[in-house]
Amino acid sequence: MFSQTPKTEQDSLTVENDSIGKSEYLKQLGNGYFPTKFLDIDLRYLVKFNQYEGFRTGLGGVTNDAFSKRYRINSYVVYGFKDHRFKYKIGGGFRVSASSDTWINLSYTDDLQETGSSTFLTDKRFFSFFEPRLLNIDLFHKHITKDISIEHKFSNHLLSETQFAVSKIAPTYNYAYRIDDMSYRSFDISTTKFSLQWSPFNKFELKEGELEQTKNGFPKFTLQFTQSFRNVLNGDFSFFKTDFRTIHRFVFNDDVFTEATLTSGFAIGDTPLTHLYHAYPNNITKETVLQRFSVAGINSFETMYFNEFFSDQFTTLQLKHFVKPFKITERYRPQLVLISRFAIGDMNHIDRHENISFGTLSKGYSEAGFELNKLLFGFGLSFAYRYGAYHLPEFTDNLAAKFTFNVNLE
Repeated sequence: MFSQTPKTEQDSLTVENDSIGKSEYLKQLGNGYFPTKFLDIDLRYLVKFNQYEGFRTGLGGVTNDAFSKRYRINSYVVYGFKDHRFKYKIGGGFRVSASSDTWINLSYTDDLQETGSSTFLTDKRFFSFFEPRLLNIDLFHKHITKDISIEHKFSNHLLSETQFAVSKIAPTYNYAYRIDDMSYRSFDISTTKFSLQWSPFNKFELKEGELEQTKNGFPKFTLQFTQSFRNVLNGDFSFFKTDFRTIHRFVFNDDVFTEATLTSGFAIGDTPLTHLYHAYPNNITKETVLQRFSVAGINSFETMYFNEFFSDQFTTLQLKHFVKPFKITERYRPQLVLISRFAIGDMNHIDRHENISFGTLSKGYSEAGFELNKLLFGFGLSFAYRYGAYHLPEFTDNLAAKFTFNVNLE
């Protein structure tokens, strides 16, 4: 005969605390960190792979509030097994205002960056657990960068970051930028950046004295200005860049929605290829579809070959329509996503970029396809087809077939 023992108030409190602890732990993992007592280990640095470094592995992290609510250390060290080189960042910051979450940060970085990539300063506060495009990138430049930045929260909906940086740039590939009868194979860049992230429809609630985001609202807007100075701290070039992105969701019900991402950028002045734009390509230059089989990106052009196009002005529009998941069982629910992508761009003074050949997007680039996600252990399949002005003569050269990977830590 079994007796039932009623739960005490202490038992209920223990269960509730365990639930809160698990929820907070998964939230930290979802933000890309493995929490320890004083240090949150940054999962982005554990293992990565690209075509230049091969496997890249290391360790990084940032100190948490248990270490200090006013000061933080944010650093990493990694090693590339193909280029046999250590890369690292030594950084830290101190908070000057808790109400506006204002931090002053300083860092010294010796690492690689993808040529033509355009990143927003405020994006580093938003984590992507898996970055599939990294697997196929082969065009990098080395940079040694010293920077000072100020993070400031104007409101819960408006984040900002301002940065002043000086960088020594050395492309890892055969490239020279010619201007004023001089060819630069390596160069110094001195820049000021100002970035804004505006999410006017996010919602927040005060829980146990802390403000927590309860709704991820749309649309979202990100804007960034960059000014490079010639003859300031040995800067070689003067140029100006503006970058813009907006993301919106058209929600039909809890399961069906369409996501639209509009991205645009332009650069004027003496801008080397390292600081211009690609259009998020994700197709390696191999002969057959199976040889090109890899992992599809989140917002990349799957049929566009790496290093095929560069621009000093470009716009992309990507549309994803998420169909209601197929309910095979309660837990097994694959989902179909219909995709359409378009890019247009151009470049002035293309003759200044020596020892490298590429096209422009002046005629408009188009691709369409679909993903069938969460087929097995988070993996799915993606298919895309290139059509329009940049359609290639061979049918298979326009086709991309890849894995997808979606993980949800809940």
